Order: sequence, then structure tokens, then C-alpha cells
Amino acid sequence: MAISNLTSGTGNTGSSGISQHPLELAREVLSIEAREVLALAQRLDDNFVKAVELILQCRGRVVVTGMGKSGHIGNKIAATLASTGTPAFFMHPGEASHGDLGMITKDDVVIAISNSGEVDELLAILPPLKRIGAPLISMSGNPNSTLSRAAAIFLDSHVSQEACPLGLAPTASTTAALALGDALAVTLLDQRGFSREDYALSHPGGSLGRRLLLHVRDVMRSGTAIPTTAASDSIKDGLLEMSRKGLGMTAVLDAQGLAVGIFTDGDLRRAFEAGIDIHGTTMGEVMHTRPHTIQPDQLAVDAVARMEQFSITSLLVVDQQGNLVGALNMHDLLMAKVV
Repeated sequence: MAISNLTSGTGNTGSSGISQHPLELAREVLSIEAREVLALAQRLDDNFVKAVELILQCRGRVVVTGMGKSGHIGNKIAATLASTGTPAFFMHPGEASHGDLGMITKDDVVIAISNSGEVDELLAILPPLKRIGAPLISMSGNPNSTLSRAAAIFLDSHVSQEACPLGLAPTASTTAALALGDALAVTLLDQRGFSREDYALSHPGGSLGRRLLLHVRDVMRSGTAIPTTAASDSIKDGLLEMSRKGLGMTAVLDAQGLAVGIFTDGDLRRAFEAGIDIHGTTMGEVMHTRPHTIQPDQLAVDAVARMEQFSITSLLVVDQQGNLVGALNMHDLLMAKVV
């Protein structure tokens, strides 16, 4: 179904005046854009490989520029490059002519995006870019345009039609440019050997960053915040320590200060149900021996996995010699947004 048929004014309208063909039109728009992206994939050639090689050899940064809708696409491409191992930023071509060209050096690579390749603001900065010596990659739908001919490498992003029924609003062309930018960023990521850990370093505030960068030592309670009682202390003493520290548990230490057990809120409830004398019974008699532990240099996400594996909500943190250095519970991990 051609888009023009859907907007000819002959379709039935409801009481709201809206065409009865919104789904058909939307599907046609998506079909056009998908078709143009697939066609773009088939047209990729050695110029794409050359662009990748040029950027990999770049000692500076990738500067992405574009006007209007192409500028919005360029902003996103620059952000994707920067977050996947290729230092990059977006430069508005209008601002470039008023001082921002000073941000570019001969060690940088410039990617200029324009479907027509004849945008005045972009053409105005071509001579100074040439004088600076920064190599230019053009991403355009017009291989014979001024921009494309001025570039060291031309990336063809042309589309046979826009998805706009008027054939005016940049739709399929901007989608094609965005997809081409993604292809460039992902290929560079792969060529650099960029890892999940590298990605996390540039996304410390995201869930992946927290899962890959946050260690147990970053979230555990330490020092006087660790609830501890001696094995010879009474249950009453353990209860008071648990209340003071608010972790719902206490580590039980032997005479040498090593953690030999753990006592939790659940253990306390069971002790009451069994009628145990909280004054005369020692912690050593009711504690769980061989408590589950974790080391401070392990990832916080490993603590979550261990808690889930053993259906527990608390862990003691010990060093390689078995000395107690911290404690944490599920609430600490929730607060750190690891869970």
C-alpha cells in the first residue's frame, strides 16, 4: 500500500476526524525504513573499512557534525562512539564558524552528516577543516555533493524514498544515517577488543556498571559497624548487639577473634519458640557453625548470587586469612542498587 493512498483524503474518518488508516500508515513507514536500512547493508563497501581504519589510527577524537535532523543523529552517533571506546563529541556546524573549530586538531577525525551534502553551515567549515588538517569522513545521500567530494572517505547513506507521505521530512534518511553510525561504532568496538568491563567503566551509574565495578568492600559494614559477639556470650548479649548494629545478625567469634559462627533474627525466633533461656545459653550453643562468607575483593553481584544460592540474607566478609573484616545483608545490596 503506497503512503499517498493513505493520505488522499478519501479514507473514512471517525467522529474525531482521524483517518481510519493509522495502523496501515505506521506499518508502511516502518516497512520503508526497514527496507532502506537493509539496502544500505547491501551497499557497504571498502569505504566503510577505510573509515574504520582511519578512526582506529586516530590519535585525537572523532568530531561528529551535522545540521538540523542530521545534527540530532550526529549527536547520538558521537555519544555511542564515546560510550563504546572511541573518544568522540558533537560539534554544531553553526557554532563551529564562531569559535568551536578551535576544538579540532589535526589529530582528530571529522564525520560530517548531511543527506543533501549541500548544507551551507557545513560547507562553510570545509576550508578551515582542510587547513587544520583533520581528515573528513562524509555521510551523505549524495555522492556528487560538495561535501562528499571534499571528504577523504565517502559513506553512502542515500535512500530511495523518505517515509514521510509528503516526501519532505527526513525519516528514512535519518534512520539510515543512524544505523550506519551504529554499524561504525559497533565495528570499532569489536576491532578494539572493547569488553563488558570497559563498557562498565564508561557507565558507572548504570546497572551494568554497578554489577561489574562495585565490590563487596564498597558496600560492606566495617569497623565498629560490624555486629560481633563472643562464643561465650549469652543470647541476651547477642540480641543487644544485633539491636545496636541493625543488621539482623551477629558474627560469633572465638577467643582468637576468628568468625566461627553466625546468629540471625531467624535463629533468635527459633530460640524463643524452643523456650531456650536467653540468659543462661551461650551464643556458641545456638550459632550456625561454618557461616557463609565472602571476600572483600569479590564483586558485590557475587554476594547476591551467594545469598540466593543458600537462601540467606546476610554474609560475613573475611580476608584470605579468615579474619573478619566486614558484614553485609541484602538491604545493603538493595541500597547500592546491585539487586
